[in-house]
Amino acid sequence: MRNIKTPATIEDLYKVEGKAELVDGEIITMSPSGPMHGRAAARVFLNLLTYEAAAGWGHAVPDNVGFVVNLPRRKSFSPDAGYYVGEVGMGFVDGAPIFAVEVRSEDDYGPAAERRMAAKRADYFAAGTQVVWDVDLLGDDTVRVYRADNPTEPTVYRRGEEAEAEPALPGWRMQVDDLFR
Repeated sequence: MRNIKTPATIEDLYKVEGKAELVDGEIITMSPSGPMHGRAAARVFLNLLTYEAAAGWGHAVPDNVGFVVNLPRRKSFSPDAGYYVGEVGMGFVDGAPIFAVEVRSEDDYGPAAERRMAAKRADYFAAGTQVVWDVDLLGDDTVRVYRADNPTEPTVYRRGEEAEAEPALPGWRMQVDDLFR
């Protein structure tokens, strides 16, 4: 007798304790991060929260918020920080953020990790995200800004510079050095 595995659903994702995403019918859990990673993501979120208050539109989103999408392979995202335009409530957000931040963890290095991260960025863009930050706290190219209109050639920002998320967040800027405080 053959054992047939039933694909996981968004309803199954709601039952997961901790951070997870639904990809290829499987729930992909994410390990807790260290303080360097968590503090960088929190600093981006706090900066976005200030932007939200000044701009008067959209919603700054912290780590561990679920975004439900309807792509062939992927059914959800959970970025380290982001910005969303639309209705928000108690459940997962319906749709992709316009801006997503992915802060690299210890296992986000090497050829296989680069392929996973590129595939995830492609999924973000397919779902409607305009800008994705790849934050590398260990490298010289600290913030790589990928845009939907040119998804393979990032703009790179380093310490001492100010990174942005145009065109998703007009006028928003953040000092790269703030990621390390």
